[in-house]
Amino acid sequence: MIRRLRLQVVAVCMLLVTGVLGGVFFSMYTAAKDGIRHSTQELLGRVIASDPRVDQGQSGIMIGGDQVQLPYFTVEVWGKTVYVTGGTYSDLENTETLRDILQSCMDQGTETGTVPAYNLRYLRVNNGFFERIAFVDISMETASLQTMIRSTLQIGAAALVLLLGVSVLLAWWVTRPVERAWKQQHQFLSDASHELKTPLTVILSNAELMESVPLDPRPARWADNIQSEARQMKSLVEEMLTLARADNMVRTSVFSGVSLSDAATDCALLFEPVAFEAGKTLNYEAIDPDVIISGDPDKLKQAVSVLLDNAIKYGAKDAPIELSVQKADRHAKLQVSNQGPSIPPEQLAHLFERFYRADASRGEKAGFGLGLSIAQTIAAEHKGTLRAESDEVSTRFILTLPLLRK
Repeated sequence: MIRRLRLQVVAVCMLLVTGVLGGVFFSMYTAAKDGIRHSTQELLGRVIASDPRVDQGQSGIMIGGDQVQLPYFTVEVWGKTVYVTGGTYSDLENTETLRDILQSCMDQGTETGTVPAYNLRYLRVNNGFFERIAFVDISMETASLQTMIRSTLQIGAAALVLLLGVSVLLAWWVTRPVERAWKQQHQFLSDASHELKTPLTVILSNAELMESVPLDPRPARWADNIQSEARQMKSLVEEMLTLARADNMVRTSVFSGVSLSDAATDCALLFEPVAFEAGKTLNYEAIDPDVIISGDPDKLKQAVSVLLDNAIKYGAKDAPIELSVQKADRHAKLQVSNQGPSIPPEQLAHLFERFYRADASRGEKAGFGLGLSIAQTIAAEHKGTLRAESDEVSTRFILTLPLLRK
């Protein structure tokens, strides 16, 4: 959990930093692009408004604080006749290049624009009898923007690497108190569970000894109550201890090749009379044979037992409980379903939380709300998943585990 929290802190920090840097760099690029374009447009305005031969000082723009002279030329269009009236280009008169440039310019039909094939920007002015067009080379503009993009990307990458290290350190520093509190909480849970087992065992032993002695009806009923509540307490302590070991990553399972089919069948045989007493039938004919996985047979049976017990408790009366085991690609799929009131989506997401019980939809039943959490922990320990689905037809718990690789 702490590792996931640290990753989330780092991810949030990097997303925010990336967003800020991206916004700053985009604003800088847009401002530079607009500035250079505006300077080029001003140059075109000066060129087209001047005499045919423009002083060379007028054909420059400021790029990066330096005065840069840009190649340009102007033409006058009289009907179908074109004259090159000035500029720094030579040998353009009556050439195929000039005809291509003018054709592209005329096809766009706009007062200003670009001719990408020749890296030119143009400005058109109609004087009534003829049309004057000024062209300026934008190769320098394009190169400057490309250089800016490369520099920005390099600076941004270096900044992100540096800030990633800062974010990792920040996440470690911020989550230290949480990690310390988390460890203390789980250590307390583990220690308390261990310490409670001994007095509960003594209480149960004394309650059983009292049963062996003839008692009056009232003391006998008190002894039964003591024994019943002590058993519930012992069950709760054992479940808490199981979760505490899982949180502390204490692996108690011994993995080997296990037939999930046999484990599911054994659990079904144990719960068949329980379902019968609850007025329900347990169907387990849909168990495929020889579904082999790597796992701990006792832990797998515990997970299946939790799901069956849950289905029997909360299933509709006289409705069947369905247990199935199937192969799906490279995974084994165990499903337990029961009919009954559907679970709202907002409660489905919390079913596997500790001590959570969807009482509003499922009614008050015996239990501590730890069973499904334990089953999910067992699934995760076996590199599998456990999820819940619910609709108007049924509620389904689906355990998916990887098949044993041969």
